[in-house]
Parts: sequence; structure tokens; C-alpha cells
Amino acid sequence: MRFGIKSSQTGKLLRSRETPEDMARLVAEFDHAALVESVVDAGFDLIELGGDMSLFFPTAFSAAAIADLTQLKRRRGLTYTVHLPLWSVEPSTPLASVRVGSVQAVVECIKATLPLEPVSYVLHATGTLATEFTRMRPEQARLYVLQQFQAAARESLRAILRETGIPGRLLAIETIEFPFDLTAAVAEELDISMCLDTGHVLAGFPGPFELFEVLERILPRLGEVHLHDAPWQGPERHIGYGKDHQALGQGDLDTGRFLDRLAAAGYQGPIVFELSIAEALASLDEIRRVRPALAPPKVGESA
Repeated sequence: MRFGIKSSQTGKLLRSRETPEDMARLVAEFDHAALVESVVDAGFDLIELGGDMSLFFPTAFSAAAIADLTQLKRRRGLTYTVHLPLWSVEPSTPLASVRVGSVQAVVECIKATLPLEPVSYVLHATGTLATEFTRMRPEQARLYVLQQFQAAARESLRAILRETGIPGRLLAIETIEFPFDLTAAVAEELDISMCLDTGHVLAGFPGPFELFEVLERILPRLGEVHLHDAPWQGPERHIGYGKDHQALGQGDLDTGRFLDRLAAAGYQGPIVFELSIAEALASLDEIRRVRPALAPPKVGESA
């Protein structure tokens, strides 16, 4: 199995006691490839690049940065995935002008990173505005409004595929705080992939669904896994805000059963820890404890 990690490690981007002037210099001198290599040195060769990096580091996906990242990939034998922008992006808004701009932001990120040959592009098909309406009452009005967001997301996804020309299965929409059945229906209709975020499902973000129920439905189109732990919130629609993104073994994920199911299905796609480096390494140790045959060797050890 291919285990990786996100490159946007706060601890490597920010240091304590930095002044605004220090931050301005950090932005001006930002070296995306150097950041990625520092993560690779921790023992990961599957790296998820964050599209939101360009929000604060405008050169993150410049032509020069992409050239450096490409060279790094060849030199270190890396595989990339890309988490497309989500901050400020609203691909499901019924407001057409904002939706068009959101599509443009996503398309620009895809086109910029195509030379890196990512094995997966992960997208939040709905944004924070749609999230607000998931808590709307009464239920009849809520369902009607969420279907409008679903329809708008569908149009955005079609536009993204049309304007980039990427295969639909290269694009994976994530299980986030939006009804799972509406998200899955769009993926099935457009024949695109899905990204299963284990912590999001356990914490109840996509609704009161059990993790393995979600896994079975999307397994035929599973394009990526975001692997982290959270306490299971049960079927009562309680949402565990702030309880996800924990190291494996800290929540209710049955890690062994989950990995066994992926192995039985022959899943060969990326499994990305959306965790700090220390948490990701601890998670790998947990995998070595419960399923040693599926875990990679430690850095410095032979396979």
C-alpha cells in the first residue's frame, strides 16, 4: 500500500516569534520544492500538494516552482497528488458569477500542476456556504436547497473536466460536510472518483453513515483515501467538530479491518495522512502493530 502525507506542514512553514516582517520575507523567499523535500526526508515518497498554498504563497505553483518540483520528483522517486483549492472556493454556489470564478481557480491549479503527473486530484465539490445549509430547518426546505447546491456542483465538475481535459477518474471528490448520498450520486452520474476521508465520516460530517457502509458504496470508484482517526459520532447526526484529524489509534477507526478491506479489493491508490509528520509516523507505527504485512518498512530498514 502507498502511504503518503500532505506537504503543507504548518511547523515547517511557520516558526514561533516571527514578526510580520519575518513573514513577508518568508513569503518572498518561499521555495516549494525545498518544503516538499523536507517532508520527503521524514520518510514519505507520496506527497499531497495543497492547492491553497498559492493563497498565501503566490509563487507556489509558478512555472519555476513546477520545474523544481518535477526535478525533485525524478531525483527522489516521488509520486504527487494534489488537493485542489478550497479556501474561498464555492463550486456549488447557486450564484453563477462566484461559481464561475471558483471553477477558474480550480482549473488554473490543475493546468499548472499537470506537468507533475499527479495520480489524483482531490476536490471539495461543495464549499462552506453549502455546509451552512446542511443544518437548515425544516427538513423539506433543507433537502430542496441542498439539491440546488448539488446541481450547481454537478455543473462545476462538468466545466472543470471540460476545460482541463483530464480523465474523470483522475478527479476525486471528497467526503466532507455535505450529505454523502448527494455527493456520491454526482460522482456516479459523472463517472468520477471519490476520496474517502475516514475522519470526516467517523465524525459525522457527511451525515449519520457508518464508515464501512460508505466504503462499500464508493469502493468501485475510490481514487484516494485520507486516513486519520476520529471518535464515531453514531447515527444521531451529532457532528464531532475538531475531533477528526487524529493519529490512528486515537479514535474509533478499526484500522486493521479498514486496511484488510482495501487489500481484498485490490486498492492500489494513494493513502494520504492529513496529519503532522509526527502524527503520520505514529500512525504508521499503529499500522505496523495491527497489520505489519501491509505497512512499509521504517526509514533505514530494508523491506
